[in-house]
Amino acid sequence: METLAVNEICPTTTQAWIKRGALLVDVREKDEVEQLAFDVPDIVNIPLSEFENRYSELPKNKELVIVCRSGVRSLRAAGFLLNHGFENVVNMKHGIIRWVNKGFPAKGKIETVLTDNSNNSCCG
Repeated sequence: METLAVNEICPTTTQAWIKRGALLVDVREKDEVEQLAFDVPDIVNIPLSEFENRYSELPKNKELVIVCRSGVRSLRAAGFLLNHGFENVVNMKHGIIRWVNKGFPAKGKIETVLTDNSNNSCCG
């Protein structure tokens, strides 16, 4: 089976996608979400550990932005969806770490990711 390339967008672009109706899909585990969550109107939490069994809960007729802590697990989940017939799927690079450091809405223990900023120096 060919692996389809996953398009990636930054947290700023994700904001624009949300405004036009995209659904955020957070693939972090429940305890991670309870500690720190995206504060957006439309979000679904399907932990990566349950993803293969639950991905069919996601709508195929909406744009989906897959998110996690740093962008690694969400990239895997986005690729999985593309290989299972979903078309409007992107991964949010750098996850909730970059989201919070950009000052975007989150609820919970924001300081847990602000301290990670020192090793988060890849692209601007």
